[in-house]
Amino acid sequence: MTPTAVPEVPSGPEPEDDRVYVRRALDGDERAFAVLVRRHERGIYNVAWRMVRDRELARDLTQEVFVRVYRSLGKYDPTYPFVSWLYRVASNLCIDWIRKKKLRTVSLDAPIGGEEDTGTRDVEDPAQDPARDLEQAERVRILEEALAKLPESHRLVLLLRHQRDLSYDEIATSLDIPLGTVKARIHRAREAFRKILVQDYGREDLE
Repeated sequence: MTPTAVPEVPSGPEPEDDRVYVRRALDGDERAFAVLVRRHERGIYNVAWRMVRDRELARDLTQEVFVRVYRSLGKYDPTYPFVSWLYRVASNLCIDWIRKKKLRTVSLDAPIGGEEDTGTRDVEDPAQDPARDLEQAERVRILEEALAKLPESHRLVLLLRHQRDLSYDEIATSLDIPLGTVKARIHRAREAFRKILVQDYGREDLE
């Protein structure tokens, strides 16, 4: 499976820039923390949404993530990328919620980004190919459904690796698990994802 097989979200800012704003926030600059929220809110929301499959809940969890991060900012170790620590907080919060509620994930056909997507919309192009657009929409639907069928631990590592483009080391730090476990889990997740695509949808072309 290539990285593009999992729907992408915009990548975050450079970690060094984040650390500058963390230092300012720790010095009492509330506007600096607001910058961090604006930079990462969309990515945290997307990860939460894909894990819990509920937009309203994902918004609530996203807000709770930043509340926890703000309260614990002094515990952040700047020798590690801020985004890794942030996603560790987010993933732990989502996993805790899933475990407590024993959530069963379901397929979701809504476009990536959901109803809260504030990105600009393209003007309709008369030269657009309806068949191509339909195929792309179907591709996204299948990938979303297949992703939802994975166990939570497999889904999470694929999201962190292929949506947030975190390195194996960063994922290990984010989830507080050994590097070898990360590599093995990603390998198993990719194999399981490929198997679902082939067996459930007959789509070897999406691998």
